[in-house]
Amino acid sequence: MRKVKLEMQVSLDGFALDVDGKTDWMVWSWGEDWTWDEALRRRHIDLTTSSDCILLSRMMAEEDFVGHWANVDPADPRSAFAQPITKMRKVVFSKTLDQSKWPNTDLAKGELADEVTRRKAEQGKDIIAYGGPNFAGSLLRAGLIDELHLFVNPVVLGAGRSMFKAVDGALNLTPEKATTYECGVVVLQYSIDRDPMSRRQAA
Repeated sequence: MRKVKLEMQVSLDGFALDVDGKTDWMVWSWGEDWTWDEALRRRHIDLTTSSDCILLSRMMAEEDFVGHWANVDPADPRSAFAQPITKMRKVVFSKTLDQSKWPNTDLAKGELADEVTRRKAEQGKDIIAYGGPNFAGSLLRAGLIDELHLFVNPVVLGAGRSMFKAVDGALNLTPEKATTYECGVVVLQYSIDRDPMSRRQAA
């Protein structure tokens, strides 16, 4: 069964958005000026291309995620991940939309766990999830994420919107990799520990 990988930019204290819903505190806030260093760019590209399906929240889709990356100039360095994103199959989760408004994009109108589990059982590369803290929190709470890739920005917000507020009880993580980049971002990679008791007994 293929994995679902969640990539999320966060502050040091775990917020994905500030109290006003803004992201201008990030080293790179998805704009045209790609202010990540070359090594972090490569990390992001490799993570993107390790998958062939994207899970999207309705809100992110309606903010023109699909059109935004489809319109990146081929000469732009961001095209190294924008082009694969455009070609990938995308799944938007919504119970209010009647049909998809975006190319190469399906609607998932059933229960979140059922829809994601069915796609995990399909053949192909892994699946990557993009969305705000509410969507990411729902995936975490439902036990649907296999890997967390947290791009930690060098800032403390003190308050904001966090995907971890949706988690009910302890979320047991296994550290896989921590890497510091020249631009100031630290990427923390974790796998989700489904059976921590068995892991402790094995140790």
